[in-house]
Amino acid sequence: MGRMSRRAFALAALSVPVTAQGAAARSQGVARSAEGLGGCSVPRAATAGRPRRGTAGMRGVWLATVANRDWPSRPGLTAAAQHRELIGHLDRAVRDRLNTVIFQVRPTADALWPSPYEPWSEYLTGTQGRDPGWDPLGTAVQEAHARGLELHAWFNPYRIANHTDVTLLAASHPARTHPDWVVPYGGRLYYNPGLPEVRAFVRQAMLDAVARYPVDAVHFDDYFYPYPVAGQTFDDTAAYDRYGGAFTSRSAWRRDNTDRLVKEMAVGIKRIRPGTRFGISPFGVWRNASTDSRGSDTHARVQTYDDLHADTRKWVRHHWIDYVVPQLYWNIGFAAADYAKLVAWWAGVAEGTKTDLYIGEALYKTGAAGQSTAWQDPAELSRHLALAAHYPQVRGHVFFAAGDVAADPIGAMARVVADHYG
Repeated sequence: MGRMSRRAFALAALSVPVTAQGAAARSQGVARSAEGLGGCSVPRAATAGRPRRGTAGMRGVWLATVANRDWPSRPGLTAAAQHRELIGHLDRAVRDRLNTVIFQVRPTADALWPSPYEPWSEYLTGTQGRDPGWDPLGTAVQEAHARGLELHAWFNPYRIANHTDVTLLAASHPARTHPDWVVPYGGRLYYNPGLPEVRAFVRQAMLDAVARYPVDAVHFDDYFYPYPVAGQTFDDTAAYDRYGGAFTSRSAWRRDNTDRLVKEMAVGIKRIRPGTRFGISPFGVWRNASTDSRGSDTHARVQTYDDLHADTRKWVRHHWIDYVVPQLYWNIGFAAADYAKLVAWWAGVAEGTKTDLYIGEALYKTGAAGQSTAWQDPAELSRHLALAAHYPQVRGHVFFAAGDVAADPIGAMARVVADHYG
């Protein structure tokens, strides 16, 4: 799928089982301080001060680094070239009157800052563990704030690698020193969420960035337990036998593991940096109404509660998270998952809670080959924002992703800006 998206999988999730090959292609799409780099000039018009989200609502963009999806454009660029490209994305966000950049800083159990726990990301230099010669996260926070932008640090908790060869990881990688933490599944390596020591480690690794930098929020995407792959089993039997005795099923135990990560991360963020928010962008269908009367009027093959073992509705209703950005990557009127019906459902979930609701928008689909007629219309996304404006619970939108904001092949983003961000 190349540069399409980590979310290109969403359509398949509504209709057919995921094959190992299809999931691998999806993962490739995602999900993407040297001397003198700190002195980049900031446009005068962009220095109005941070934050702007409070009055304008969320106007966000995901900046993906896994597989060099959005940034850097390829591994091995010089530090100066990487810096220029990063500044280009921030300046483009300002130009399009956005106010938040969600920057992927831990794509595969690695780091885009000098972490004492995990190696430097291979997406910087081409070699995992090699120092890129600068601090991308620290620079991104500083430069975003100088432009009146919020910078949300985006972490993937459990993904280790988009392959199954542990010897390709840096020699110091925790997955090599703790092979008992690792589960191969669907052509990838994952940390086992059922092990308390794994949850403690990934939490520690992520909170290191919160302690070092004044990030405005911590952000998780939709990957907790991996998406189901037809014919394969995520082998956590030993952990379940050891820790799952109090639960009625393995699924209930897995959901509790995910709940624990979310709750413990929320507590850690508030303890280390009070005022920093915690947000999650789940797959857009919690459960179908045919499965659970509280679910949405959808017919999705994947349901986060059952398949990713993530009770996203609970997190919103109990205010375990400060904001939620469901990935509603379908057009208005799409039969299996109608954008209009899902916005209404999520607005109902958020109503009366303290959790802010923003909507994840599939900018990457606009004008893309193979997408339906609706996505060839430059006005489709603008209609999304107009529809969502009828729900006071919806407090903004986030667009996937920065590379598509830059390319904007049919002018869909320009139309959104003209119609809604004037």
